[in-house]
Amino acid sequence: MLNKVPEVTAIFWTIKILSTTVGETGADYLAVHVGLGASLTAICMTGLLAVALLLQLSRRAYVPWIYWLTVVLVSIVGTQLTDLLTDKLEVSLSASTTAFACALAATFAVWYGVERTLSIHTIVTTRRELFYWTAILFTFALGTAAGDLATEALGLGFQLGVIAFGVLIAATAITYHIGANPVLTFWLAYILTRPLGASLGDLLSQSRDYGGMGLGTIQTSIAFLSVIVVLVAWVTFEGDGTRRAGPAQ
Repeated sequence: MLNKVPEVTAIFWTIKILSTTVGETGADYLAVHVGLGASLTAICMTGLLAVALLLQLSRRAYVPWIYWLTVVLVSIVGTQLTDLLTDKLEVSLSASTTAFACALAATFAVWYGVERTLSIHTIVTTRRELFYWTAILFTFALGTAAGDLATEALGLGFQLGVIAFGVLIAATAITYHIGANPVLTFWLAYILTRPLGASLGDLLSQSRDYGGMGLGTIQTSIAFLSVIVVLVAWVTFEGDGTRRAGPAQ
């Protein structure tokens, strides 16, 4: 089948960051404001994710709206995984960050051991796609835990969190452009965009008493979802969303 991952462009990273923000604010809205609670939200979103993932796996080529719907749902589920560990099981953020980092490292190790590549330019079999989505889930969970650890447990705050993670992503981009391994820098950037998006979402949605701007979770979620829809429609109808199968890397 054709490669199932879109081209890594500015639009890709924009939608990715917006998706992570929606994952943070959307999960908070459903769990707190709607009153579903963390457990029921996680169950409902996991069910929707399973449906979206089956739809994604059934396609033979990259379909923008299916792919990005799956990413948004993975973002919400990844957020809920961390929140369940922290709020329900009282696992410390440092412990959950370490656990998710180990889980992601193990996923990469098995993936590379089986396929001999971690490149997203070669997601051309169902097995590789399953490895890919497993890694994506753990990057979201890890990014959520690490972001909360930095902004809350370590007292960095939402505003400084956005700046700090933005600087780290910029540094990763610079190392890529001066010759660093493209696969390594991609996955580092992918992990870092999660706490960046989460910090941005909290900065916009949380009340001023907690260091936010007080826009609210529903307004922030709707605004960012609207931009995602526009961008996905753009890449779909302009033809930029369909990716040609690339050479093995």
